[in-house]
Amino acid sequence: MRDPYEVLGVSKMASEAEIKSAYRKLAKKHHPDQNKTDPKAKERFSEANSAYEIVGDKAKRKQFDRGEIGTDGKPRFQGFDGFGQGPTRANNPNPGGGFNPGGGTRFRWATGGGPAGDGDPFSDDILSDILGGFGRATKAPPRGAQATRGEDVTASVAVTLEQLVNGEKVRVDLPTRHTVEVTIPPGTRSGQAVRLKGQGQPGALGGAPGDAMVTVDLVPHPDYRVDGDTLRRDVAITLDEAVLGAKIRVPTLDGPVTLTVPARTSGGRALRLKGKGLPHHGGGRGDLLVTLRIVLPEGGDDELEGLMKNWRAGHRYRARDEEPQPE
Repeated sequence: MRDPYEVLGVSKMASEAEIKSAYRKLAKKHHPDQNKTDPKAKERFSEANSAYEIVGDKAKRKQFDRGEIGTDGKPRFQGFDGFGQGPTRANNPNPGGGFNPGGGTRFRWATGGGPAGDGDPFSDDILSDILGGFGRATKAPPRGAQATRGEDVTASVAVTLEQLVNGEKVRVDLPTRHTVEVTIPPGTRSGQAVRLKGQGQPGALGGAPGDAMVTVDLVPHPDYRVDGDTLRRDVAITLDEAVLGAKIRVPTLDGPVTLTVPARTSGGRALRLKGKGLPHHGGGRGDLLVTLRIVLPEGGDDELEGLMKNWRAGHRYRARDEEPQPE
């Protein structure tokens, strides 16, 4: 790397304020987020960071000025009897961790991602100023750090059968504190998860965001029972409708329809209404099975009871298997 003073465009006699000001101008000018069409902006931004790592830190600046570290921040070895010798505790101004025995300056990384220590060169005020116009201020990432994908998040949403059939959008509150409106895909059933791409936690260093996995909970309906793509419901009919047949109005999720009850229909018989069930994955709808329940008049009917007594005397029949009664 070039001389850090040269990179920042300041003299060796420059004050700390002058060095910081020069770095701010260069970082703001060459930041990759502001120069997305310039492939060399990232290189110039990195060079400015590296220069400021050295002369923006009091201890490292003194080491560089004394010739103890080079432009790359690594210690310069001094010759002794023809052999290279690294800095010792005696000539190391930062014995608590300034130099690595194998060469190179030792850093610790703060939570925000920048090198921290005595005189952190990447202080929040600098980066807030640099990034203030085009994104959230974050400390400079470690060299060699790679973009990582954000984490997936999970959520659940309650969906009514009417919303599922009509393709209505439902509101989902995500752990990211975002609320999105989602159309539940046809064929989705209770307990299944819908993937919302890019709605998870944000990625690091420009990485792609994670996804949101939303579990669908179908709200129990007072009239309908779910059986795969088929819906089931009970409908009451009178005794005369069961015996003589009739046309009755049956509620569905799409509105009422006319259903023909054949004559001599037994209670418990299921009649099919095609295409009145739940949506399929590949399009179309399942069916609605209507189970007929014969209901007698409330409070009884003397005339009906008399008719049944006379009818029973001459027309009794077996409707179920019965075990012989004990004598």
